[in-house]
Amino acid sequence: MATLILPGEWIKNWEKSGKHEFVQLCKELTEKTDHGNETKDIQAALYEVCSQVVQGNLKIDLVSAVLGEMMELRDDLPSILADVFCILDLETGALEEKNKRDHYTHLVGACLSFVPEAILKERLDPETLESLGLIKQAHQFNQKIVKIKTKLFYKQQKFNLLREENEGYAKLITELGQDLSGNITSHLVLESIKSLIGCFNLDPNRVLDIILEVYESRSEQDEFFLSLIKSYMCEPITLCHILGFKFKFYQEPNEETPKSLYHIAAALLNHKLIELEDLYVHLMPVDATIVEEHKREISEAKQIARKLVTVVLPSEKSEDKEKEKEKEEEKNEKPPDNQKLGLLEALLRIGDWHHAQSIMDQMPSFYATSHKAIALALCQLVHLTVEPLYRRAGVPKGAKGCALQPLKNKRAPQPTESFEDLRKDTFSMLCYLGPHLSHDPILFAKIVRLGKSFMKEYQSDGRPEVKDKMEILLSCFLSIADQVLLPSLSLMECNACMSEELWGLFKLFPYQHRYRLYGQWKNETYSGHPLLVKVKAQTVERAKYIMKRLTKENIKQSGRQIGKLSHSNPTILFDYMLSQIQWYDNLIVPVVDSLKYLTSLNYDVLAYCIIEALANPEKEKMKHDDTTLSLWLQSLASLCGAVFRKYPIELAGLLQYVTNQLKAGKSFDLLILKEVVQKMAGIEITDEMTSEQLEAMTGGEQLKAEGGYFGQIRNTKKSSQRLKDALLDHELALPLCLLMAQQRNGVVFLEGGEKHLKLVGHLYDQCHDTLVQFGGFLASNLSTEDYIKRVPSIDVLCNQFHTPHDAAFFLSRPMYAHQILSKYEELKKAEKGNRQQQKVTKYVAACEQVMMPVHEAVMSLHPARVWDDLRPQFYATFWSLTMYDLAVPHAAYEREVNKLRVQIKAIEENSEIPLNKKKKEKERCTALQEKLQEEEKKQMEHVQRVLHRLKLEKDSWLLTKSTKNETITKFLQLCLFPRCIFSSIDAVYCARFVELVHQQKTPNFCTLLCYDRVFSAIIYTVASCTENESHRYGRFLCCMLETVTRWHSNRAVYEKECVNYPGFLTIFRAAGFDGGNKADQLDYENFRHVVHKWHYMLTKASVHCLETGDYTHIRNILIVLTKILPCYPKVLNLGQALECRVHKICLEEKDKRPDLYALAMGYSGRLKSQKVHMVPENEFHHKDQPARSATPASQQNGPGSTGKPAANTSKTEEGGFEDGDRVKDKSQGTTKPVNKANSTAAKVTTSNGNGALNSTKAVKDDKEKSGKEKKEKKEKTPGSTPETTKAESRREKQRDERAGKEERLLREGKEKTPKADREKVKLDEKSGKDDKAKAGNGEPVEPGRDAVKESKNKEKGDRNAATATLKSPNPRSDSAESERDHKRRKLDSHSSPSHSSSVKDSSNELKDPATKQHINFNSVARSKSREREVEKKDTESVQGRSKEKKEEKERKERKRDHAVNDREASQESKRRKDENGTNSSKNSQSTSPSCDSPLTPEKEKTKRSKSSSKEKAESVKAERTSSGGKKESRHEKSEKKEKRDSAGGKEEKKQSSDKHR
Repeated sequence: MATLILPGEWIKNWEKSGKHEFVQLCKELTEKTDHGNETKDIQAALYEVCSQVVQGNLKIDLVSAVLGEMMELRDDLPSILADVFCILDLETGALEEKNKRDHYTHLVGACLSFVPEAILKERLDPETLESLGLIKQAHQFNQKIVKIKTKLFYKQQKFNLLREENEGYAKLITELGQDLSGNITSHLVLESIKSLIGCFNLDPNRVLDIILEVYESRSEQDEFFLSLIKSYMCEPITLCHILGFKFKFYQEPNEETPKSLYHIAAALLNHKLIELEDLYVHLMPVDATIVEEHKREISEAKQIARKLVTVVLPSEKSEDKEKEKEKEEEKNEKPPDNQKLGLLEALLRIGDWHHAQSIMDQMPSFYATSHKAIALALCQLVHLTVEPLYRRAGVPKGAKGCALQPLKNKRAPQPTESFEDLRKDTFSMLCYLGPHLSHDPILFAKIVRLGKSFMKEYQSDGRPEVKDKMEILLSCFLSIADQVLLPSLSLMECNACMSEELWGLFKLFPYQHRYRLYGQWKNETYSGHPLLVKVKAQTVERAKYIMKRLTKENIKQSGRQIGKLSHSNPTILFDYMLSQIQWYDNLIVPVVDSLKYLTSLNYDVLAYCIIEALANPEKEKMKHDDTTLSLWLQSLASLCGAVFRKYPIELAGLLQYVTNQLKAGKSFDLLILKEVVQKMAGIEITDEMTSEQLEAMTGGEQLKAEGGYFGQIRNTKKSSQRLKDALLDHELALPLCLLMAQQRNGVVFLEGGEKHLKLVGHLYDQCHDTLVQFGGFLASNLSTEDYIKRVPSIDVLCNQFHTPHDAAFFLSRPMYAHQILSKYEELKKAEKGNRQQQKVTKYVAACEQVMMPVHEAVMSLHPARVWDDLRPQFYATFWSLTMYDLAVPHAAYEREVNKLRVQIKAIEENSEIPLNKKKKEKERCTALQEKLQEEEKKQMEHVQRVLHRLKLEKDSWLLTKSTKNETITKFLQLCLFPRCIFSSIDAVYCARFVELVHQQKTPNFCTLLCYDRVFSAIIYTVASCTENESHRYGRFLCCMLETVTRWHSNRAVYEKECVNYPGFLTIFRAAGFDGGNKADQLDYENFRHVVHKWHYMLTKASVHCLETGDYTHIRNILIVLTKILPCYPKVLNLGQALECRVHKICLEEKDKRPDLYALAMGYSGRLKSQKVHMVPENEFHHKDQPARSATPASQQNGPGSTGKPAANTSKTEEGGFEDGDRVKDKSQGTTKPVNKANSTAAKVTTSNGNGALNSTKAVKDDKEKSGKEKKEKKEKTPGSTPETTKAESRREKQRDERAGKEERLLREGKEKTPKADREKVKLDEKSGKDDKAKAGNGEPVEPGRDAVKESKNKEKGDRNAATATLKSPNPRSDSAESERDHKRRKLDSHSSPSHSSSVKDSSNELKDPATKQHINFNSVARSKSREREVEKKDTESVQGRSKEKKEEKERKERKRDHAVNDREASQESKRRKDENGTNSSKNSQSTSPSCDSPLTPEKEKTKRSKSSSKEKAESVKAERTSSGGKKESRHEKSEKKEKRDSAGGKEEKKQSSDKHR
C-alpha cells in the first residue's frame, strides 16, 4: 500500500522537526485535488506513521496526539484512518511477534477518542474489537451478524400486492407522458413520483420499469429521462437486471428486439448509468456462437470459390444452383436477431465509440462491420469526426460539399482539426471498418483526399522537428491504404472514379510503397474475409469467360468488359491474364489492345503484376533442355515492350528489377529491357539486317528511323521520352550500362559454369545486344549535358568500373561527338568566317582540344610497349569514329526520298482519302523529304571535315619503332577484331576504316599484310564467336572481301587504287650489300595470285570447322559462309569442295541437330545458286607454268617479278595448309590430327622482312610443306610428261647404275634423315640429274621443249584437280619442326625478303639445297606476254605427238615392271613418276581437290615408304656429289644477280627476259 515513504530523519527527530514536517505534508495532501488520488496519498502517509509505531520506532502518545490534530483537516479522515487500522489489523494478526500486536492495539485504543466506534466495528476483526473492549464477546458478535444477514438477504418478505393501487400507476404514466416542452424538469417529476409511490404504495422497481418503458417510447427525450433515472436510481445493478429482463423477453423465437430498447441501453451506457460488462451477459447470442458462425461463413465462401474454379458437368451445375437458392431462401426467411450487434449500432449512432469498440473487440475481425447497418453507422461517425479537417484541407477547388450537423453527445469522439488529431480515433475507426468502407464511396473519397493533402504537406514540409510526427502519420496512411482503401475498392461495384481518386493519392507514394501495397492486396487481403474470398472467385470466373472469347475482332467489347472488371479487382484479373499470356503468346496483341479502358491505378497494378510474374521463384527461366530461354519469359518480355509503349505506365519498378537482377549476376531478364527499349524507342537490334538497312544505319537519325529497321516504328517520341525520364529520375542509365558491360563476361565466367554452351552464347548475345541497343538509345535521346554529366571518362570507365574497352568506347563515342560539335560551334561563333577552309581548320582545332585528354587517358588502358607500335592518337581515332564520320550513304538517302515521292503521288491519286487527311499526309511526307535532304547535306559537310582531319593526322598514326608485322598484330588485336564483332555497323566500319587508312596512304601501314592476316587465320576467331558475333564477323569479312574483289576484278581499278600506295609496297633487301633497299609494288597479276591464296585459306579453314563435328564450329562457320556468299567462293573447285562438305553436314545432322541441318541446307541451296557466278581457277588468276631449272632462278629475280613468288608461295602454302587441316577421303575413312603449327597464314613482305609476301621465312616453311605436297600429288597423279627418247634413255641408264647404291644407302639412313629434309633433297636432286644429263651430252637446254611440257602438265593438272582430295599428311617429325623454328628465329633477326631468290653464302646453299627448289620459276613480269605466245605455239605443235609418246612410254613401263623383280620395279616406276610428275604436281598445287581419291590407303602407304627411302638415298648422294652443273650454275648466277641488283633494275629485267627467251 505504501507509495509514499517518509524520510528516516523525520522519524529520528520526530519531536523537533519530524512532527511538524509530517503535519505540513498531510495539509498539502488534503488541499490537493487530484480526482481521488489524494485519498490514497493520505492513506499512505498515515500508514507509514502507524507502521512506525507498530515497529516501536515512535511513541504511541506522540503519534496519537498528531493524529487527533489532523482529524480537523478533513471530514472523512476518521474513515480513512479506520481503513489504515483495518490493514494493520490483518498484517499484525498474521505476525508472531506479540509486541507488535500489542503496539497496534494500544495505538487503536489511544485513537478511540476521535474515531467513532461504529466505523471501527464495521471494519475491524471481531477478535480485535474484543481486545479493544468495544464488544463483549467475539463469538456472540459473529452469531448476531449471521442472523442479520439471513434476515436481510434470505428471508422472504410477504409483500401485499393488493395494497398497490392501479390508480397510482395510471397517474405515474400520465406524469411521465406529459408534455415536457415547458418548465417541467426531471426534479419536479421525481418529487411527483415519490409522492405517488408513498400515496399508492407502488413498488419502486416496477416504477423504474415503467419509467424505462415510457423512455423507450419517447427516446428523443434523452436529456429529461436520463437525468430522471440518474436521480431516481439507487444501484446500477438493479437497472441492469431490469434491462436484461427486457432483452430476455425478445430472445424468444420470431421476436425482434426494438431499436428503441437498443437506444436507451446505449444512452444509459454512454452516461455510465450501467456498466457494459453487467449488461453484456444478458445479450444473445453468446460469443462462441458468433465465432462459429464466422468460421462457417469463411468455409462456405471458400467452398463457393472452389466450385467456381473447378469444372462441373451441366447437370451437376443445375443441381448445385438449386441447393444454393434453397439455402439463401432459408437465410432470408430467418434473419438472425443479434442483440449485441443491435446495441453496437445504437452506440455508434449516438457516438459512443469506446463502448462500441469494446463490443467489436469481442468479435472476429470485421464481423461486426460486415453488417451493412453497422458499417454505415460507423461511416457516419467517421464523417462527423473528419468533417472540420476535410473542410480545411481536403475539399478540392470548386467543390461545395454539404455541411454535416455535429453530434450533441459531448462524449463522442472529438472532431479533428489537424492531421495529428486523426491518430486519436479516426484511424482506429477506419481500421475496424476495413473493407466495408465500400458501403460509403463518399467517405472513401474524403479519406483519399485527406491523404493527398497530407502527402503534399509531407513532401513540402522539411522541418526536422516535425519530421518524426510526419513519418508516423505517413505509416498510418499507408496502413489505412493497405487495410481499408484497397480492400474496399475490391468490394465496390466497378467504380472507376474511386480508382482514379485513389491513384491521385498513390502516385504521391514512391513505387516501392505502392508495390508493397499491391503485393499485400493481391496475396493476403483476399484470404481474410468471406466476402473477399467470394469476390476473388467471381473475378477469376469472369476473367476466364472474357479471355476465352477475346479475339482481334472483338477487342472493343472485350476491352470494356476487362476495364469494368479491373476497376475493382485488378490484381486478380491481371494475374489470370498474365498466366494465359505465358501459355499462349498469340494473346499478346489482342490483350494489349483491349487494355485501353483501364484506369491509371490499374496500369500501375499491371506493372507490379508483370514484375511479380517475372520474379516468380517457382518458374524456371530455361527450357527443360537447358539450351534456350523459356517461352513464358519471352512472352512476358514481349508483353512488357508492347504495354509500356502503348500506355503511360511508370517504368521505374521494372527498370530497377532488371538492375537488381544484373547486380545479382542474372542476365535472363535483360530480354525485358531489350523489348522495352525496342518498342518504346524504336531501336531495333538484329544481325539479320539487309545491306540496304545497314547502309541506312550509317546515316543520320532521320535516315535510320526511315530505312534502318524492319518495321517502321512511328510515334515513339512520347514513349522514348517517358523511358528517358524514368532512367534519369531514378539514376539508372549509367548503372544499367555498366552492369550490362560487366555482365557480358559474367555470363561466361560466373553464370555459365554448368549451363549449356548454346545457352551461354545466347545469354552473352542477349546481354551484348541489349547493351548496344540501350547505349544507342541513350546516345540519341539524352541531351549533350545529361550525357556528358553521367558518362565518366574512358580511363575511369575501364580502370575503376572494369568496363571492357569496346563497351567503354561505345558509351564514350557519342560524348566525344557531342563535345567536338559544341566546341566547333563555339569556335565558329568566335570568328565569323564562312570560307570552307576556315571551317575545316576550326573543326580540326575543336577535335584536338576535345581528343587531347582522351589520348592521354587511353595511355593507361594498355602496357607502355603497345604504344611503340600504335600512337594513342591512332587508337583513339579508330575507336571514336563511326560510319557516320567516314562516308555518306547517298544511295540510301536517294532511296528513301524516292519512296516518299511515290507515297506523295499515291496519296494524290487516292480519291478515297478525305481532303484534310490527304493534305496532312502530303505535308508530313514533304517535311520528311526535306529533313532527309537537309540531313544528307549536313552529313556530307561533316564527312569532308573528318576526312580532312584524318589526312592531317595520318602521318603521325603509326611509328616505325617495331616491325610492320607487330604493328598490324597490335592493330588487329586491340582495334579491328574487338570492334568488328561489336555490332553490324561496327563490322562495316572496321572494313571501311582499313580501306580508308590505305586510301589515305598512311605511312608504315601495310594493307596487304593486314588483309592477309585477316583472311588467313579465321579458324580460331570463328570458333570463339557466339552466334550473333558470327553474323557480325561474317559481315566484316564480306566487306573486306568486297574491297579485295573490286581490286581483283579490274586492272584499271587496281592500278588506280593500289599501285603507288604504301600499303602495297614490298621491299627487297640483298644480303651482299649494306642497306641497299629497293622498293617495288605488287603488280596486278601477282595480286590476283594472292587473292586466290586468300580464297584457298578461307576454304581450308571452312572445311576444318565443318569437319570438327563441334556444334559451335559448324554453326559459326555456316553463318560466316552465308554472310560472305556474295564474294566467296568465286573459284569453282573451292566451291565444289565446300559443297561436298556442307552436303555431308546435311546428311549427318538431319536427325541429330535440326538447327545445324537447317543452316546447312540453307547455305547449300544458296551456294548452288551462286555456282553460275563461279569461274575455273585459271580464269580467277593466270596460272603461269614454272620455267625449267636450267634457267637459274637467281637470274629471274628482277624487280618486275616481285609478285610471282607470292603466287608460288601461295600454291605451296596451300599444299602445306591442305595437309595440316585436311581430312582423308572416304576410302580411308579416318581423320588425321591437325598440325596446329601450320595454322599460321603466310605473311606478306614488309620492309623489315617479318612475315611478308616474299619473305624467306615463308619460303623455308613452304619448302617443307611443298615437298610433302609434291610427293602426295605424284602418288595421286601417275602420269608423266613426255620427253625425247634420248633424254629418257639417259635417265634410265643413270637410275640403273644407282639402284644398288640407293638400296644400301636407304638401309643405312632410314632413321637418320628427317622426312622434310629428305623431300627437299629429293626435289633438288632430280632437277640436278636432268641438267647433268643434258650438259654431259652437250645438248642445250631448250625453253621451247619446257614450254611444251608445261602446257601438257597444265592440262594434266587441270584434269587431276577433279580427282584430287583434301587429305592430312603424317605429322612432321620434331626435328623438322625444330629446324624450321630455328630458321624462323634466324630470319626474324636477319631475314632476306626475296621470295624468289634468297641470296645466301655458299655454305648455306650446300647445307640446304632444297631452298633452290622453291625459287621462282616464273619469268619477269614484263616478259610474260612473250612467254605466253611461245608457250601457246609450242603447245599446239606438240600436243598430238606428246600424247602418243606418253601412251608408248606407259606400255614400256608396264612391260618393264613385269620383267624385273617387285622391289626394283616399284623403285623404277616410282622414280619415273617422280620425275615426270614433278611439273604437273607443281601446276596443281593451288587447286583445292574435291572429294574422291584414286588411291587406296594400302597402295598410298607403300608408295610413300618407297619414295621416302629413295629420297634418303638421293639426298646422301647429292651431298657427296659437290660438283654438279645445276648447283654450280645456280650459285654462280645468284652471285651475278647480286651484282646486277646493285647496278640497276632495267638491265636486270632485260637480261632476265632474254634468258627466258
